[in-house]
Amino acid sequence: MRVVLATGNPHKVAEIRAIVRELDLPLEIVDPPAALPPVVEDGATLEANAVKKAAAVCRALGMPALADDTGLEIDALGGAPGLRAARWAGPEQDFAANVAKALGELAGVPAERRTARFRCVVALCMNPDAAPLLAEGRVEGRIAEAPAGAGGFGYDPIFYLPERELTLAEIPAGEKNRLSHRYRALAALGEKLRARG
Repeated sequence: MRVVLATGNPHKVAEIRAIVRELDLPLEIVDPPAALPPVVEDGATLEANAVKKAAAVCRALGMPALADDTGLEIDALGGAPGLRAARWAGPEQDFAANVAKALGELAGVPAERRTARFRCVVALCMNPDAAPLLAEGRVEGRIAEAPAGAGGFGYDPIFYLPERELTLAEIPAGEKNRLSHRYRALAALGEKLRARG
C-alpha cells in the first residue's frame, strides 16, 4: 500500500521510513509534498491529533496517510509536557528551548524521581470518512541532568535509558530506532495490518 507521511519533519520522515523498512511492513512510504494541508494539533489526546493529521492529509491528497503524535510524560512534572512536547517552550521555540525548559523545571530533582516515558500513537487513514487504524508504543526512561549525544532529535539527548546507561542520542540510529516508542507503535500497527490480511 502506498502511504504518504503526514509530517513536515524531515527527521521523522527518515526515521519512519527506516523503521517501516526494518519491520518489513506492507507499506510503500511516499514523501510528503512540500505544502501539506495545515492541521491545528488541538486534540486533547495523542490519538486525536494523530487521527486529525492523517485524515486531513488523506482527504487532501486522495491517498492513504500515516501520521503520528508523540508525547513526553515526565512524572515529577505531573506528566508535562505531554502531548504539547513539541511546543512546550512556546510556539516559536525549538527543541533546544524545550530541552532547556525540561532541565530547568527538573533542577534539583534527584535521578530516581526523574522518571519519564515517550508515548507515540500512529494513525493510518485509508479513507478520510472511515475509522483509521491506531497503534501505540511507549518507552520508559528518565530525564538526564544534562544533554548527551549527537544523534536523534528533539528530547533524545536528555532521555536516558537506565538499562543501556545512555541517552537515546548516544545510541546509533539503527539501534535507537528498535528501542523507540515510534518503532513499537509501528510494530503494533504492522500486527494489525497483517491480521486484516
